[in-house]
Amino acid sequence: MNLRRIYIIYLQLIRAKEIVLVILHHALREWINRSHIGQKLFRKKSSNKRQVYSTPERIRVTIEELGPTYIKFGQILADRPDMVSERFRNELKKLQSKARPFNDEDAHRLIRKELGLEMEEVFSEFDTQCLASASIGQVYKARLHSGEEVIVKIQRPHIENKIKLDLYLMRYLAKSAIKSYPELAAIDIVGLIDEFGQSILKELDYYNESSNLLRFGEMFKDDARVHIPKVFMDYTTRRILIMEQVEGITPDSPEVLIQNGLDPEVIAANGADIVLQMVLKHGFFHADPHPGNIFILPGNVIALIDFGMVGVLKPNHLSFLASFSMGFYRSDAAAITQSLITLCGIRFFEEESDLEFEIDQLLKSNAYLPFEKIDFARIMQECINLMVKYKLKIPSSIFMLVKALATIQKFAGNLNPELNLGPIILPYARELVARRYDPRKLASRIYETINNYVTLFKEFPGEISEILYKAKQGKLKHEIRFGDPEPVMKTVRLFGQRMALAIILAGMGVTSTILIVWNDEKTFGHITFGITMFFTTWVMFKWLFKGKS
Repeated sequence: MNLRRIYIIYLQLIRAKEIVLVILHHALREWINRSHIGQKLFRKKSSNKRQVYSTPERIRVTIEELGPTYIKFGQILADRPDMVSERFRNELKKLQSKARPFNDEDAHRLIRKELGLEMEEVFSEFDTQCLASASIGQVYKARLHSGEEVIVKIQRPHIENKIKLDLYLMRYLAKSAIKSYPELAAIDIVGLIDEFGQSILKELDYYNESSNLLRFGEMFKDDARVHIPKVFMDYTTRRILIMEQVEGITPDSPEVLIQNGLDPEVIAANGADIVLQMVLKHGFFHADPHPGNIFILPGNVIALIDFGMVGVLKPNHLSFLASFSMGFYRSDAAAITQSLITLCGIRFFEEESDLEFEIDQLLKSNAYLPFEKIDFARIMQECINLMVKYKLKIPSSIFMLVKALATIQKFAGNLNPELNLGPIILPYARELVARRYDPRKLASRIYETINNYVTLFKEFPGEISEILYKAKQGKLKHEIRFGDPEPVMKTVRLFGQRMALAIILAGMGVTSTILIVWNDEKTFGHITFGITMFFTTWVMFKWLFKGKS
């Protein structure tokens, strides 16, 4: 074992000790709150000094103390109704990624190291105190020698190693929990941790965020309603991001916007349309468009910031959105049900009629409202909840989509209570449907299908010859795997017993026939034949009636 491996194990043990101490501390406090003995021993002395938390609150506070990895993971769980109950999700939604800032001198040293230059060589002005601090990075204001005002985002020291250690421990604990409680395997918590690990490690690489900025800038370069900050790639690295500083008004209050000569209704409509354009036209969207990540510039222009978390939709996800939206517009429960089942990659679903009935009831509860008054984001969220109820596996990007739609619905509704996503989403849905049935695409699919069949007919004889040759050589292998071998072994044993009995009865029948034909004394042969027929008839009736029962 080399020194590096020993050092990594040492760090894992140190981090594991920190995690265990935090968990034990809060577990003890939870026991004091819930236990009659604990209340008697401690609460009388400490009730006026310590805040009493409910269990969900205690879990949230524990996660916050465990650090950025667990905070980010908790934020993801808050949007996963298939894994966490509503009671706990509501509390996890309160998790904030804000963190205590680290030392400014350390931040300046890291900035110089990443730039490979002294700060005076890059910036004409630099605000030495941090503007904001989050779980992964810290932000400073500065001005380039070219005169452009910028934001400098520097990553926390050693944050990558700490997150990797946390991910390793989380995965280890998840695997251990599944071994102890096999029923947890159905949740696929290990898969969720792996997916989360990929996501947060991408977020640690500021090249990914700068790439997202450039991509969104290209998407909206001709749209005057939206402003995407410029990124300065000459100074950007994996651990430092330098981008244009955006100064505007956060869209928290319609009154403040009106006082500054802005129109809340126009901002609400434009904001909703911009996000839906990201989703339904490009399949690439800002996954967290809350008011803290939005600034309003003069002329009702919407500026978006913080592109660390984005969602990507596959073509079949876009098809789902189109079908779902059209079904929503027509109040067609069957179309919505089919779009949800197709989204999960299922062709035949045994409980389809039950799911369709519940969706139909959901639609009927809103049937008498005008279409523009129906809350599209809420209906989609309730349909996702029904999918969770029926244990249908939902792609993780759909949860990000639902969260983004709900966030923008809340943002727009705060500025204009009359605004709803339904009428805005409909034109995009129609365009998606039109694209799906475009004659050129249909012709391309037909050509691909014909080509596949031609390839099949060309290769089929050769593949059959290969199979037969391997069979002759005794090299043909067929592997069958069973999840639970006991039912299979029971069936094999029963089949073997029946085969043995059938062989014995057949042997007795053949023997009695020979005795009748070739032996002069036919009495013994007739008795043997009679016994054989009796047992054969009795066994056949027994098997038949057993099979029916």
